[in-house]
Amino acid sequence: MRESLDNDFRKRFRSEKIGNAYSGRAHFWFTTVTSLAAVAFCLLQADRVQPLEWLAIPATFLYANLVEYWGHRRPMHHPTRGLKLIYQRHSKEHHRFFTHDRMQFDSPQDYKAVLFPPIMIVFFIGGFGVSLWFVLAMLISNNVAWLALATGIAYFLNYEWLHFAYHCPANSAIGRLPGMKTLRRLHQNHHNPGLMMRYNFNITYPIGDWLFGTLYRSERN
Repeated sequence: MRESLDNDFRKRFRSEKIGNAYSGRAHFWFTTVTSLAAVAFCLLQADRVQPLEWLAIPATFLYANLVEYWGHRRPMHHPTRGLKLIYQRHSKEHHRFFTHDRMQFDSPQDYKAVLFPPIMIVFFIGGFGVSLWFVLAMLISNNVAWLALATGIAYFLNYEWLHFAYHCPANSAIGRLPGMKTLRRLHQNHHNPGLMMRYNFNITYPIGDWLFGTLYRSERN
């Protein structure tokens, strides 16, 4: 019965949300190429970086991990004023499309159920990124601003790549990458309806889950 309902949802989602013109491969490569180009541009702007300025990289990495954690734990799983579209896309669509016992893509068309829309990449880099650069440039230095922006964009791409990998077949070349089995299992546990509201909110590295006591490991990890 449940499998039939899941199949019906997938068919309906594909029919209503994924047009014939959509290309999953083009979506993946747009995300990858745009993000890498932005990271390269930012790094090329840094000039004579001082030793302490390099700390912008680990500091931004940790900040991004905690933003990922709280963004996933709160608005992605709880209706929040002004952010209900994120809740709808994640809790009502992504978690229905991919269940803990059916995690993998059936075809590249299914990439749309995982990757952020291209407009979000433009917003992230052009909106959030530019604002971050101005704040850090005014408060600290241009180098710190460029390094932080490069790290933030790289973290976003890392998020997209890892999330994509978790929904590839477990026995694929991507699924067999070092460390992928463990990270994939953590995300698969999160897709369990009985666990998803309480555990494993980090999509990438479970730093936030470890800090806030929401890390769940199954016996198969």
